[in-house]
Amino acid sequence: MSRTTTALVVPELNGKFELREIQLDAIQPDELLVEIHASGICHTDLSCAIGVLPCRPNAVLGHEGAGIVLAVGAATTHVQPGDKVLLSFSHCQACGPCTSGHPAYCHDFNARNFGGARADGSPSMFLAPNPAAPQDAARGGIFSTFFGQSSFARHTLVHRSSAVRVAPATDLALYAPLGCGMQTGAGAVLNALDVRRGSSVAVFGVGSVGMAAVMAAARLRGAGTVIAVDLQPARLELAKRLGATHGVVGGREGVVDEIRRICPPNGVDFAVDCTGVPAVIRTMIDCLGTRGRAATVGAPGPGKSVSVDVMEHLTYGKEYVGCCEGDSLPSELIPYLMEAHASGLFPMEEFIQYYDYKDYEQAIEDTKSGKAIKAVLKWS
Repeated sequence: MSRTTTALVVPELNGKFELREIQLDAIQPDELLVEIHASGICHTDLSCAIGVLPCRPNAVLGHEGAGIVLAVGAATTHVQPGDKVLLSFSHCQACGPCTSGHPAYCHDFNARNFGGARADGSPSMFLAPNPAAPQDAARGGIFSTFFGQSSFARHTLVHRSSAVRVAPATDLALYAPLGCGMQTGAGAVLNALDVRRGSSVAVFGVGSVGMAAVMAAARLRGAGTVIAVDLQPARLELAKRLGATHGVVGGREGVVDEIRRICPPNGVDFAVDCTGVPAVIRTMIDCLGTRGRAATVGAPGPGKSVSVDVMEHLTYGKEYVGCCEGDSLPSELIPYLMEAHASGLFPMEEFIQYYDYKDYEQAIEDTKSGKAIKAVLKWS
């Protein structure tokens, strides 16, 4: 073992986390050892913690990490000890999607990000010996390498593909959420949909991912009409401060008609669903205008489906696509969004709330209730 450290562990898939002592395996050539300073809490973490998305008991989650490199494996050359890094998803770096600039569609994406182990099947983390339970079966290794990082830990082993080196002056806590949520929302607008200047966009669900989509549409692409749709009026007001031109209260009849009134004659040019809720997705598709294009970035878990009016889809030339991680190349999109923030075009600090890692229960509760749009745990 290379190091004993502290991590948030999910002992059972019931949504409960515990601070536990863990041990890290020896570093492999394609890994780096990172001291985590901050990690964003994403709804994907919470979905895994209850088994909606792939997970196992005794899991260390976290996939919006940020920290300082302590050591690197022999085959890891793009970072060195002392570098600051933001952590994103893992990818093989060798398949067709990876080599063509679309690593979010890596052929091994699910195994590398949700498999709970390294690509060779070995665990990177182990529960530390517990004198009260010497028979603990988890000593054989626990669910780790989540998104190549498992960053709900003070120290962690990270796959090289997950690490993006950033400048020494980078505020790690502020930019940690770029690793998943922010690049997913912004990337959906910039990459998957390729929103045009002056066009109309509807964003369904304005949590942190949706807020990123709103800012990308309004501030980075210059969309003429940006409609935020959410159940919470307070979030709609914030979305309007960040660039939305309209706010529509969702979850009721008449949403499609209201959007069509805002964007006559028959709906919006582009739309993004950040909820993963089938009923919301159907509403999003219905609000598309002629040759409208929509993308889903919210993850509902396996087996969910949505119906489509095929004749309307055909005659209006609508498109509906999935979008993983904003179809992002993290090494390019993360620095781009950092530059946008520095120039005032991506003010993500408007909805980030910080918590000491020991206050993780409050951070998780605030995330679930919606009190915190984006909670970030500080480990330093």
